[in-house]
Amino acid sequence: MANAIVKANGNAAILWWAIGWSVCIALTGCAVTPSVEPGAADHDPLESVNRPIYRANDFLDRTIAKPVTAAYVAYTPQPVQNSVSNFFDNLVYPSVILNDFLQGKGSQGLDDSTRFFVNSTFGFLGIWDMATPLGLEAHDEDFGQTLGVWGMDESIYLVLPFIGPSTVRDVPNLGVTTVTNILFYVNSPVAVPIALLGFIDQRVKLDEAVTYRDSTAVEPYLFTREAYRHHRRFLIYDGNPPIDDDLSLDDLFDDLDAEDEPLQEKTGKVPDSSDPKN
Repeated sequence: MANAIVKANGNAAILWWAIGWSVCIALTGCAVTPSVEPGAADHDPLESVNRPIYRANDFLDRTIAKPVTAAYVAYTPQPVQNSVSNFFDNLVYPSVILNDFLQGKGSQGLDDSTRFFVNSTFGFLGIWDMATPLGLEAHDEDFGQTLGVWGMDESIYLVLPFIGPSTVRDVPNLGVTTVTNILFYVNSPVAVPIALLGFIDQRVKLDEAVTYRDSTAVEPYLFTREAYRHHRRFLIYDGNPPIDDDLSLDDLFDDLDAEDEPLQEKTGKVPDSSDPKN
C-alpha cells in the first residue's frame, strides 16, 4: 500500500513521509539511541530503538488511524465492509499463491490459483467470495513464512515506522508483497484512495486485537512483541508448532521482572500495574 502511494505521488510522498516521521518522534518526546537497555531479550537487542518507534506508531494510531477506522465502521454497512475486505484480500492473493509453491505446497498452490481465478472473475474482482462455498478455502502464506520454512531464524525483532512489529526475516516480505500486489501496477491517481481504503480495512481487522491488548496488557510493548513472535511461528508451522519450542511466555515475564527490579531497588516498592507503560 505504501509503495502505491509513493508511486502515485513521486518524490513528494517520500519527503512528506520523512517529515511526518520526524514530527511524530518529536511529539512523542522520544530520543532514539543505539544503546541496548539492560535486560533486553536476546531476540530484541534493539529494544532501545524499537520502543520509541513503537510509541510513535501508537501515537499515530490513536490520533489518526483509530478515529478514521471508527468513523468508517460507524457509517459503512457491514455488507459493504465485507465486500471491501474481500476485494483487498483478493488483490494481494498472488503473494499467497507464489509462496505456496516456494514452500513446496503444490496442491495448495493449485487450489489457491483456482480460488484467485474464481473470485477475480465470477466474484467481480474479488468483491464477492465465490470460491469458499465451492470448498476453496483461503490460506495465509507470505515470504517471511517461506524463509522460515527454508530454515532461516527469525533473527532480530524490529518495530518498523508506520508498519509495526516485524523481524529481520520478515522484512523481505514487504518487497515481495508489494510487487505481487496488483495495485502496485496501477499507474493512476485512483491508486491512492484505493490504497488508503486498504489501510483502513486492515486497521478494522486489527481493531479487536488492539482493543484486547490495550485493556489487558500491563506492558503493551512486550505483549505486542511476544504475541507477534508466537503468531508468526504459528503460521510457519501451519498451526502446529513444536511443543518443545523455546519461544514461550517466560520471555515476557522475564523481561517484565528485569524492568521492575531497578525500580524496586530504588524505591523499595512494587510498581503499580495501573501506571501507563510503553
